[in-house]
Formats: sequence, C-alpha cells, structure tokens
Amino acid sequence: MATNFIEELRWRGMLHDAMPGTEAYLMEQMRAAYVGFDPTADSLHIGNLVPIMLLAHYQRAGHKPVALVGGATGMIGDPSGKSAERNLLDEATLRHNQEAIKAQLAQFLDFESKEENAAVLVNNYDWMKEFSFLEFIRDVGKHITVNYMMAKDSVKNRISSESSDGMSFTEFTYQLVQGYDFLHLYRAHDCTLQMGGSDQWGNITTGTELIRRVGGGKGYALTCPLITKSDGSKFGKSEGGNVWLDPKRTSPYKFYQYWLNTSDEDAEKYIKIFTFLTQAEIEALIAAHAEAPHMRILQKRLADEITVMVHSQEELDNAIKASNILFGKSTSEDLKQLDAATFLDVFDGVPQASIPKSEIESGLDIIGVLAEKTGFLKSNGEARRALKENSIAVNKEKVKDGYSITAQDLINDMFVLLQRGKRNYFVIRAV
Repeated sequence: MATNFIEELRWRGMLHDAMPGTEAYLMEQMRAAYVGFDPTADSLHIGNLVPIMLLAHYQRAGHKPVALVGGATGMIGDPSGKSAERNLLDEATLRHNQEAIKAQLAQFLDFESKEENAAVLVNNYDWMKEFSFLEFIRDVGKHITVNYMMAKDSVKNRISSESSDGMSFTEFTYQLVQGYDFLHLYRAHDCTLQMGGSDQWGNITTGTELIRRVGGGKGYALTCPLITKSDGSKFGKSEGGNVWLDPKRTSPYKFYQYWLNTSDEDAEKYIKIFTFLTQAEIEALIAAHAEAPHMRILQKRLADEITVMVHSQEELDNAIKASNILFGKSTSEDLKQLDAATFLDVFDGVPQASIPKSEIESGLDIIGVLAEKTGFLKSNGEARRALKENSIAVNKEKVKDGYSITAQDLINDMFVLLQRGKRNYFVIRAV
C-alpha cells in the first residue's frame, strides 16, 4: 500500500495545486506519474531540484516515477513564463544532453530497481519524430479548440505583454505537443498523473483534456510552488549565473557555499523541500537553530544533505575543508590538497599578481614579494613592520624577515597564498 504522497508534499510546502480527487486516487494503488525536463543544456541546475524531489518522494511513497526528457519539445521551446523564444537544438546535441541528465537523475531516482515502481526515462522525440504534421493536426489538433488554448495564462500573458513581439505558431502549439505527451504516456505506461511547477498548470490540464476526449480516460494534475528567495532575488542564481548540478559547471565547493549562505528564513523553507529528513528531524533542527542562530545549524545541515545527494560524501568533505581554509583554522597541508579549480573558487575575488615561474624557482625575498612584486603591501617599510609583528603567512604558515619564496611554496605548481592577519589575502600566480 502506498504512503500518502500528497500529505508528504503538504507539510513540506511542496503542494501548490492538485485536481480534486488526486489524493484519494493515489492512495488506492501504485500509480505512474511523470515530470518533464528541458534538455537544452547537458546539466540540470538547482531550479530543477523541486521537480526532481517531487519524483523522488513519489517513488519513496511506493509509486512509479517517469522522467520525460523533452527532446521534441526542446526543439520548440515552452512559452510558459518566458518572454522570448529559445534557441533550437539539433538531435545529436539533444541526445548527448539526455544521457547527461539521466546520470544526474539517477542520483535521486532508482532506475535499476527490480520492483514494480522502478523509475523510467523516456524522450518525447522517440514518439514525435515519425508523427507527420498532417497526422498531428488530424489526430490531436482537432480535439482542442483555439478558444481553449487561448484561455491559458501562458498564452494570454505572452500575447498581451507589451515587451513581447507576440507569439509564434510554433510556441502556440507547444501545449498541444505537451498534452499529447501525457496522452501517449497514458496509453503506453498507464501514466495518469503529470506533475510540474505552478507555471505548468495550463499545459498539464491540456493533457488531461486530451486523455478525456481522445483516450476516454481520466488524467490528474499536480503542481508545486515556484521557489522564491525571501530577499526577492531569483532562486537558483548566483553571481556567475545558474547553480548547476554538474561539478564541471559549478564546483562542489561553490554548490556547497550557495546553500550555506541562505538566509534563516529560506533555510527553514529549503530544508523541507530539498532534503529527505523527516518532519521530526526538521522540527528539532529548527528549534536548535532558534536557540543559537549564529551557529547556522539549519544552513549547515541543508548544505551537507544536498551536497552529498548531488555530489558525494567525499566532495562534501572537500568543500568543508575548502571553506575552513578561508574562514577557519587550517594548515598549509590542507591548502595543498585543493585542486586548482577549487583553489580559484575559494579565493575568487582575492587580488592576484603574476610572477614568472623562473623567478620563483630562483628564490624571491619575502619583502620584495610583499611590496614591489605584488603591491600587496604599500612599501618595503610596511612589509618589514608586518613581518616584525608576526602577521605575515605564506600558504597559511607564519614567516619572518629573510624568508625566501621558492618552487617548494607553489600550490598545484601554480599558486602561492600570501596572508596578512586573519582576513587579508593575496594570490601569486606563477606564469
């Protein structure tokens, strides 16, 4: 018997709307449900985590999750919430992106299970590529009126928007293509529920309408809220753009830092949405955080849980080590364990200077390095005073006047980290 999926979403703040009768319907037996993912990049980003978590909770509740990669719809572009058409991709690129996305989804969904509710990945390009335009308008288009399609918010908003150039026929038909996906999955996989963000309600209900009119059956719709940040800025974006799940696009360190830097208000909301912790565990964490907000208990646990899920325990350990280098006590050994990409992420925004590697190999006097060579300190006199005060460190180890920087000091054969006091850093890059 399935557990109550809707109740799980409700207490987690993940339920925006559901068709009447959905909760009772899901309690009767195992049901298949799908969520669509846009394959226009070869990585998902944290904005996709809500629908991923929807499917993961669905499978944990005993139901069958279907992840649909929109190879065909990705060639069109969904107008919902958009003000412009997106670029169209060729089939080879879309196939590559699909494989990369499946690997990321497999960290949340069990595709290999021998149980009846094993997850399934499908691509709508596989059933749309042989569908001729004439067949589509005959077999699908005639069942949905233009009046019905025009009444959808995604269409109305786009057509009435002053900043928009209008809406192409391609985009207008998007809801028909997505609606047909639902009908196809209803027939091929006995899939009776489609889930998505609240901006997808119109597209989803077009599918339920096709199932009713063409399939003679009943489909259900469920949406989750679009995630916002308490300060009004966009969730899922950092200064460098999207926060990706692919470690090559967003390093595990930067990924970890994104969650660690959430506000108290957001952390309380996110820990319910982006972790599998129980209600009792989360309530205990919220209470402990309220007792000592400066300890950032919620943020740390949120960042820990989600970094392990998306990356691994090892990557989390490395991200914590990297964080401690900047904000806590660490040694030159800790520093030397950082790979070049993480080193640059940790010291992003720290002033840098390039020095020829040959000069470093010959040995450089610390005073010249601190002042003339880098400009880290204003003069040789200031450098001498700082050294006398014991406030200068090279690669996290205090040094005295007379110290010489050599190739031995290079981290990753490339960097030297200078530090004055606790917070003033400077990076030398060997070139």
